[in-house]
Amino acid sequence: MALFGTDGVRGVFGEDLTTELAFDLAVAAAHVLAERGEFAGHRPFAIVGQDSRASGEFLEAAVCDGLAAAGVDVYRVGVLPTPAVAYLVASRGADLGVMISASHNPASDNGIKFFARGGGKLDDALEERIEALLGQEWDRAEGDGVGRVSVDEDAREAYLGFLLGSMGGDSDSVSVSLAGLKVVVDCANGAASFVAPEAYRRAGAEVIAIHAAPNGLNINDGCGSTHMESLIAKVREVGADIGIAHDGDADRALMCDAQGEIIDGDQILAILALDLGARLASKRVVGTVMSNLGFVNAMAERGIEVVKTAVGDRYVLERMVAEGLNLGGEQSGHVIMRDFANTGDGVLTGLQVLRVLARTGKSAAELASVVSRYPQVLVNVRGVDKARLDGHEGLRVKVAEFEAALGERGRVLLRASGTEPLVRVMVEAYEESVAREIAGSLAEFVERELGI
Repeated sequence: MALFGTDGVRGVFGEDLTTELAFDLAVAAAHVLAERGEFAGHRPFAIVGQDSRASGEFLEAAVCDGLAAAGVDVYRVGVLPTPAVAYLVASRGADLGVMISASHNPASDNGIKFFARGGGKLDDALEERIEALLGQEWDRAEGDGVGRVSVDEDAREAYLGFLLGSMGGDSDSVSVSLAGLKVVVDCANGAASFVAPEAYRRAGAEVIAIHAAPNGLNINDGCGSTHMESLIAKVREVGADIGIAHDGDADRALMCDAQGEIIDGDQILAILALDLGARLASKRVVGTVMSNLGFVNAMAERGIEVVKTAVGDRYVLERMVAEGLNLGGEQSGHVIMRDFANTGDGVLTGLQVLRVLARTGKSAAELASVVSRYPQVLVNVRGVDKARLDGHEGLRVKVAEFEAALGERGRVLLRASGTEPLVRVMVEAYEESVAREIAGSLAEFVERELGI
């Protein structure tokens, strides 16, 4: 079974993900990503960051030890968003980056994800090379060859400078102040706590931050982009213009309007695509197989094609790079704007949507209304062997039957989770009751066929 999922290596700390594994991963990654070759004479260095989980301190120590043992200098940036690490790898010319985070998962989990030179996530081939090297015996660097570990005191301000620089003032856009906008931001007691409220305030908004007091154990605990109830309540209570919810490592953002209606990643993409106008490369936006039909249809009505990839923002980015496109993302709130960055960035996304609100004077509800979402039901089927999903003829036939019944007014999707031991059943239909009926029936069938 592959160690890497759709977003790095992830699991329960101390069980699936240990400090020993973290050390081995760091050593292997150093040999793959910091190979000398054309960089002969260049002493390799890495950027290492983490979210606010208590276990991150132990994993960070193991990762830094592994990198240093392989002769790589390490700059620790502390608790910062995943996209901050990607930005710093690119802007400072690092050979690799490491982010210790399990994103939206509970505090008991953690994860390790790597960035290559330039700040991009690793493709499957590089991950396979790293995994193949695990467990090998390596000679530890000695003397002057040992990597040094130090703290980068300027990392946070550098990242904030990048974020605020995205607010305009170049040849294609006008600098916009967020003065007059009231924003509630849910930091998920995670990495966003240290940058998101500050970024929105410096851009001019009135900011009310909630769940911005991480203690190592409360990350994503009833808050953030997967639990938006408290954000919605706060927006209504204070009469805010918009609410923004981040996940634990702040690489995604979901929102709600002044009435508390959720604005998902598809609607965010629509807002940004229409704002780009002629600057939207090839009149195309990259989404995934999970993109809502309502979003696809709304874009088509405006002459914009939605290109679909597998679920995972790295697959979105690969397609964007291959076809020279500048906007893409996922319904879950990962949004990539290649005019600014090569990875999903929740705070950057928040700033850009706020910029549209301030520039147009339109409400969040008005901007989001361009997309009329089809009812979408998602069921997670646990206790099954997800490896048997591909190629299962009975399931293929069953899905085809439901799709034929829905016709052009819906669709059915089965996929194995890349980060959890389960199969996801997703059904879109013209009526929610129809979607729920089909999803429930199909989930039962999956459980019978793939149960373990």
